[in-house]
Amino acid sequence: MEIKRKFIDWVATGNRLFRLRSDNPHLRKYVCSAIKENTDKCHNPSGECATCEDYYVDKSISRPELAAVFGESESKINNWETGKTPVGIENLLFYCQIAEVTLEDILVFYK
Repeated sequence: MEIKRKFIDWVATGNRLFRLRSDNPHLRKYVCSAIKENTDKCHNPSGECATCEDYYVDKSISRPELAAVFGESESKINNWETGKTPVGIENLLFYCQIAEVTLEDILVFYK
């Protein structure tokens, strides 16, 4: 049996991360509650509020918002999304968890 080694296409993977940031309601809900936690901006830090559940709420997340949640710089988020810098496995797994997707939904391999 021959096993072929796979290599990650970080540019295509970064594009998927960008799209997640642009339109993933689970990610939006997590980021919203994480950023507004312990402030008067969110009335229910668990994220169980009508605003987070509203279908029409803007689901896009800014790079600064995502950087704050990941504890990274805005430029690092940009580098992930453009494929300039690979995303560490811990951050990929965190992305999957908060966006409620699998690694297979994010990673793109060269053919």
